Amino acid sequence: MHIGVPREIKNHEYRVGLTPSSVREMVAHGHQVTVETGAGKGIGATDEVYQKAGAVIAPTAAEIFACAEMIVKVKEPQAEERAMLREGQILYTYLHLAPDPAQCADLVKSGAVCIAYETVTQAGGGLPLLAPMSEVAGRLSVQAGAYCLEKAHGGMGVLLGGVAGVPSARIVILGGGVVGSNAAQIAVGSGAQVVVIDRNIDVLRRMDRLLGARVITVFSNRDNVEQHVLRADLVIGGVLIPGAAAPKLVTRQMVEAMKPGSVIVDVAIDQGGCCETAKATTHANPTYLVGNVVHYCVANMPGGVPRTSTYALNNATLPFALQIADKGWRQALQDDEHLRNGLNVALGKVTCREVAEDLDYDYHEALSVIAG
Repeated sequence: MHIGVPREIKNHEYRVGLTPSSVREMVAHGHQVTVETGAGKGIGATDEVYQKAGAVIAPTAAEIFACAEMIVKVKEPQAEERAMLREGQILYTYLHLAPDPAQCADLVKSGAVCIAYETVTQAGGGLPLLAPMSEVAGRLSVQAGAYCLEKAHGGMGVLLGGVAGVPSARIVILGGGVVGSNAAQIAVGSGAQVVVIDRNIDVLRRMDRLLGARVITVFSNRDNVEQHVLRADLVIGGVLIPGAAAPKLVTRQMVEAMKPGSVIVDVAIDQGGCCETAKATTHANPTYLVGNVVHYCVANMPGGVPRTSTYALNNATLPFALQIADKGWRQALQDDEHLRNGLNVALGKVTCREVAEDLDYDYHEALSVIAG
């Protein structure tokens, strides 16, 4: 199969779909890989390094899209990229379609076969291609929150861990999944007071076993969320419903009642955010104020640490990419139900139930589309 790796063009996005070592694996399996010039610059991988791994370097994204049977990216295709997709071409990347009707409409119109990292599953539950970026984003969220709490950046001017004789900051984490558990580990290490809220008792038990008395676990209901959000110096939103828009746990009324200079870091912004006042921002302009509350809602947080993120992502995505390339998309998805769950749009049809429901499309079973 001919694999194409275009340079990412989303604002301040420095990751790349395939590392040189991943390219080498693809080539070893007999596939051809074409990489856009400069695609690996953000992770320190030059065109020469990609050529040594067996890739051909192309001067433009248009050439990549024109020749490749499968496009491997990191972030969702931007409008100019979507215009270059063609019927039957495979797109393998993060999509996050539920809060993005324009992207979904373009992908349906293109007739491309669109496999989303964030809905691929694994035995025993979990989202293996989302997990590594959730780990990165969860850890970064505390770092970003600490930065925003500084007075010069709009915050109330508190240090997360406090000092002797001065209380530490209070961090409230909504969701105890991969984002939440990683955020909690970093938050506890900072010396802050940490509260994790989740509606799954087993998740709270796991958090309790992991961090013990250093974290307060709270069952999620409206009263508890409101009570703890209003007391927080930093709120981290890490709630996820696979494929669907994130639930709005923090209302505008709560935000208006929060402490002046407090901070919200909404890691769920890729799926629309779990705060009513959240809107996607970029690394170039990451924050904004609603009332006196600082909002940090960067939609590609892991893009800020592209070396760590790209290699972590490729560790998870490459085995599935090889399945698709080795077998072709129809056979690969037929053989692997977990990879099949990643199919969101194919040949003009929406094959992810959550996306279809959120964006009002007819839902088509993936197997029926695969069978043709």
